[in-house]
Amino acid sequence: MKRFMIYDSRFMIHRSRVLAVVLVLGLVLAGGCQKKKDKPTVALVMKSLANEFFKTMEEGATAHHQQHKDQYDLKVVGIKDEMDVAQQIAYVESMMAQKVDAIVIAPADSKALVPVCKRALDAGIIVVNIDNKFDADVLKDKNAKIPFVGPDNRKGAKLGGAYLCKKLKAGDKVAIIEGAPNAYNGIQRKLGFEDAVADGNLTIVSSQTGYWETDKAQPIASALVNEHPDLKAILCANDSMALGAVAALKDAGKLGSIYVVGFDNIAAVQQLLKEGRVLCTVDQHADKLALFGIEYALEMLQTKAQPADKETPVDLKTAETL
Repeated sequence: MKRFMIYDSRFMIHRSRVLAVVLVLGLVLAGGCQKKKDKPTVALVMKSLANEFFKTMEEGATAHHQQHKDQYDLKVVGIKDEMDVAQQIAYVESMMAQKVDAIVIAPADSKALVPVCKRALDAGIIVVNIDNKFDADVLKDKNAKIPFVGPDNRKGAKLGGAYLCKKLKAGDKVAIIEGAPNAYNGIQRKLGFEDAVADGNLTIVSSQTGYWETDKAQPIASALVNEHPDLKAILCANDSMALGAVAALKDAGKLGSIYVVGFDNIAAVQQLLKEGRVLCTVDQHADKLALFGIEYALEMLQTKAQPADKETPVDLKTAETL
């Protein structure tokens, strides 16, 4: 009997130690959950950081975070190639695995990123769409309500096109170098250019994609100059492609005789505006675009508000208005 009692007391001591460890672990986990609730983590998932526009966007988001470190944590990722959709999907999946509270995304593809973002929504993560708007039909099909915080790209492109029209006369020939055909903002900018050109009674002799890239736009512009010696202007859906057009015109000895219109107002184009090598560009305020999305994500986390689109400003930039 005495031997049994000794065994039993040892068992009780062992059980007490196990309960103590479980209690401590419970407190640690509870503390971790409380910390996450008090200070949410926001992931910013962007397109190519090799593009100055998105680098500026990243810098604006980082500066905002530095000023609000007590309010949220920030994770920033970006793909190397504008068309690397698979990698961007992988980034969203990674952020889901890390259990972030919100994802602010500038999608490389307006349709292909919707399914993974819907999975994030289903996992309880707030998703805010910036820069390039998700396709409305795909969102409806997936029953995904994701707010878009960004500019009216069609309106912005029309501003640039309308300014060009003031420099030309009816019937003058122009060409468009489009953004990626799978990107909503690229489609909208093309439509905005077409709206302005129609109003000015100009003639579009070519419209083809440069996939947002300088290196892809330059040979297109070179071919346009050779095929259409009376070409008067090239309208580019972003400034990276405008840089390619300027390089092509320089090689052809056509700088100053063919206008170039851009979109984004990156630093490299600002200098070309001052030099008269680019006629105008459209500023969608890259330094603020991500933080607009971040602030809305934080607001939704706090208020549990239903998602709603928010339009951000676009402004025409010329040598006179810089």
